Amino acid sequence: MGVSCGSQGKLTITDDDVIEKSNLSRQFLFRDWNIGQAKSTIAASAAASINSQLKIEALQNRVGPEIGSVFNDAFWENLTVAINALDNVDARLYVDQRCLYFQKPLLESGTLGAKCNTQMVIPYLTENYGASRDPPENQAPMCTVHSFPHNIDHCLTWAQSEFEGLLEKTPAEVNACLSNPVEYATSMRNAADAQAKDNLERILKCLDQGKCETFQDCVTWARLRFEDYFVNRIKQLKFTFPEDAAASTGAPFWSSPKRFPHQLQFSAVDPSHLQFIMAASILRAETFDIPVPDLVKSPKMLAEVVEKVIVPDFQPKEDVKIATDEKATCSAGSVDDVAVINQLLLKLELCRNNLSSEFRMKPIQFEKDDDTNFHVGLIAGLANIRARNYSIPEVDKLKAKLIAGRIIPAIATATVMATGLVCLELYKVLDGAHKVEDYRNTFSNLALPLFSMAEPVPPKVLKHRDMKWTVWDRWVLRDNPTLKQVIKWLKGNGLNAYSISYGNCLLFNSLFPRHQERLDRKVVEVVREFAKAELPPYRSHLDVSVACDDNEGNDMDIPPISIYYR
Repeated sequence: MGVSCGSQGKLTITDDDVIEKSNLSRQFLFRDWNIGQAKSTIAASAAASINSQLKIEALQNRVGPEIGSVFNDAFWENLTVAINALDNVDARLYVDQRCLYFQKPLLESGTLGAKCNTQMVIPYLTENYGASRDPPENQAPMCTVHSFPHNIDHCLTWAQSEFEGLLEKTPAEVNACLSNPVEYATSMRNAADAQAKDNLERILKCLDQGKCETFQDCVTWARLRFEDYFVNRIKQLKFTFPEDAAASTGAPFWSSPKRFPHQLQFSAVDPSHLQFIMAASILRAETFDIPVPDLVKSPKMLAEVVEKVIVPDFQPKEDVKIATDEKATCSAGSVDDVAVINQLLLKLELCRNNLSSEFRMKPIQFEKDDDTNFHVGLIAGLANIRARNYSIPEVDKLKAKLIAGRIIPAIATATVMATGLVCLELYKVLDGAHKVEDYRNTFSNLALPLFSMAEPVPPKVLKHRDMKWTVWDRWVLRDNPTLKQVIKWLKGNGLNAYSISYGNCLLFNSLFPRHQERLDRKVVEVVREFAKAELPPYRSHLDVSVACDDNEGNDMDIPPISIYYR
């Protein structure tokens, strides 16, 4: 196409991710030997090798508000067009808002398996990306995931939660506590909630009862986790809610979709049981930096070690409460949390005194693309053995990897189609002077096959007197005005401002007499003093929101006002 090949041209790409094995099948720029390298750098290098005249800059920044110093006002103002190829809604919305603010075209696209779609966001001609949103995905209630799963997705969600809690979050909390114990204890006392109590209990259990010094300790830990997950918890659940239990409505408690569970009996000759022990003990050893012996390669030797573990008897308790409220999303705190937290901190202090000052754990982040690291193996084992508890069909490691790794299926054909459709619209954007009916949003499903094209939806137009505006507009006031000058400018256009805000801070409200003292002050001064805003040196303006009505008392929804102070 020759884009960014001229003397004034430049293509800037950014991606904070590295190339993974699963990326290789959906595009043509990466090769096996690029795995582990930065996506943007390799993509830029590959593109430049195709066309040596291409002027391209590769960055490794994550797309979001935190990159304001990199993609600053000057960057956006000099931009011709933005093209999105993002994999999350938050990043898409961020770029959409920036393009909306600076009135820049945005070519949005996405793929899912054999499906692809493109959306054209053109200043003043179309609505923006954030104007229409897909409904949020339904999430399983916490009580269903933790105690009443009825499909394998629930089991995999629980398994991944346990993986992160045991191998990533708890070791990270341990390190935070050991690195700065005074500050950590203060933060826990200040929080004084159920989450703080849970964190301390996890740390204490990890450094006390669950501390591992040898690989045998790791095997013991893994065997006791099996007993806790798949035997003891099920016994307690059945004790609290027997098979003939009734709900508050009088209906059977264990009615569909609930499945009545059954505890398992550990067997060293069951391959899935032994594989769970192997994966769990190896990863536990990794968090404690313990060497893994060769015995794990021999199922027979590992089984002999597991059989030596003494498993204590378990008796269900009367006073255990199990959440059944499907609307609950987190555990609630209690009035005794403060006292319990103080007791836990005392125990933790005693435990910390028995550790060397250099002791630290190694948190493990889930990595789906390394088939030798036992991550997927552990999650698949946790999920499938739990599925047996509830008579749920099990899945293989590949299905577990797809769900737990949140891998979005993609094929190169759909990627190529989305790219081609975006490039066709890019010609129109660069050519300029096109009407909204010249552009096309597209949706395609290659598996059907289905191909649909439609004109973009125009933005909503608001009017007042001889003025009209859309979501694309922002009003600009230069020369560093005062609050009074802003209000006077609006008054001259038939708009009566009664409230001016910067973010969440109220700068002026006509109901407050003391706010009258601020009227003769520069807007930027009021923002710095009362909003405590630190305006970076690369910014030359700030934006305020104004609530106002017309002369007939009708509320008016006006664009943001940009106050230029430099």
